Amino acid sequence: MSPVSRPVFLPHPLLPDADWADRFTLRLPAGGLTARHAARLTLERPPLRIRAFLVSRNRLVAPFGWKKTPAEDGATIGGIPVISAGDDRVVLGADGRHLDFRIVIDVRQDRPRGQTLSFMTLLRRRSLPARLYLAAVLPFHKYVLRGLLAGIDRPGPRERKRTGEAYGDGDAALTLTRRGKG
Repeated sequence: MSPVSRPVFLPHPLLPDADWADRFTLRLPAGGLTARHAARLTLERPPLRIRAFLVSRNRLVAPFGWKKTPAEDGATIGGIPVISAGDDRVVLGADGRHLDFRIVIDVRQDRPRGQTLSFMTLLRRRSLPARLYLAAVLPFHKYVLRGLLAGIDRPGPRERKRTGEAYGDGDAALTLTRRGKG
């Protein structure tokens, strides 16, 4: 399945002053995926091409004073501070000098044997550099999101070795049916 762009209505309660947002949804054929696990699958093991792009982006913006904001309690997923986390929704993000952002990952059971994953980005641009930054990365944003969401359908090496088609997190394993496979 391919991610589908969905509208986001602003203001949004998770970042009331947001001035930019997008959301992509992905229908999943199997149940049992939690938002925490979806966040880890998408953000902690992106495809190599996406990882390379993000490393390059981080190097380019570092001289301008843009750096990762550490989480107050140290909790992160994919290096992004966790604001709140539950089985149905994970909210990640930080407030910075130039930009406030939230990444909201929702997982909803919506069919007898399926779920919908929603990946939403909310931004509050605080400065001209933030507006220029968004203008520069926006052409790549959709590409990056599609690559991150591909992680849901792509087991990592540890999961392939342990369970074949399963996605594992600690002792629990979640098996997803992949297209063309039973």
